Amino acid sequence: MQNAKIPVLGFAAFSGTGKTTLLSQLIPILKSNGLRVGLIKHSHHDFEIDKPGKDSFRLRAAGASPVMLISKSRRAVITEITPEKEPRLDDQLKVLDQSELDLILVEGFRTEPFPKIELHRASLNKPLLYPDDPHIMAIASDCALEMPPKLVQLDINQPEMIAAFILNQFMRGNYD
Repeated sequence: MQNAKIPVLGFAAFSGTGKTTLLSQLIPILKSNGLRVGLIKHSHHDFEIDKPGKDSFRLRAAGASPVMLISKSRRAVITEITPEKEPRLDDQLKVLDQSELDLILVEGFRTEPFPKIELHRASLNKPLLYPDDPHIMAIASDCALEMPPKLVQLDINQPEMIAAFILNQFMRGNYD
């Protein structure tokens, strides 16, 4: 990732595995350990963050791009992109202000080459991703798995364990 100025760590899994749930538990733990955490989430669906009838929606629908919504407590920038191709993570890193972050967590972009933790739930009967992705460094699962010694096994139901791996191994580069 040529546009990554800080560590970037992905969470790769099939839909329904609990990526967002786990991330919402991990982020407060990482923040309480002093990390400033940003997040990039890829969606395979079209989405709206401004509502029909609101001024920002009307102005964007009229053709303004980007549209910035700003208040005293938050800012959102809505930019229309060409729908011809899927977005690339490195392109998104280029537009994300990384200057006040220590770590970027990524949900999605699972086929791109960057460090990832695979999430696996046996009940979903989905194949493991690590055999086809050399960038997976750990697997967080709800069951014991047979896996190569180079991979770290984590418990998907123990966000504190996953946070400890991120803090003590990933952030220090001790995961090879």
